[in-house]
Amino acid sequence: MEALEKAIHLAKILDDKKAEDVTVLHVAETSSVWEYFVIASGTSNTHIKALAGEVEEKMKDIEAPLHIEGYVSAEWVLMDYNDVNVNIFQKDSRMFYSLERLWQDAEQIDWKEEA
Repeated sequence: MEALEKAIHLAKILDDKKAEDVTVLHVAETSSVWEYFVIASGTSNTHIKALAGEVEEKMKDIEAPLHIEGYVSAEWVLMDYNDVNVNIFQKDSRMFYSLERLWQDAEQIDWKEEA
């Protein structure tokens, strides 16, 4: 699966599980590690854990994550799928870390249009 296809697939998984404000950023020009970020918000710790669990379940036959962190507190779960990085935040944490601002030079992908 190509990186863009994977990023869109991951965004759709999160959207289908009722994640809020799902965003896909093309960061390849500014990151030496990832090609895309998929960023989403959950409404509670339970919702964030459910979103991360759904991603892991739906991706298990496609690709295992290289690394997952944040399940314990569930303020922010990071899932590393090699060339795509998934970040699932509580709303306040997302505003605080503001990855979209930090990676403001990255192209925002209209993943719903691409899907």
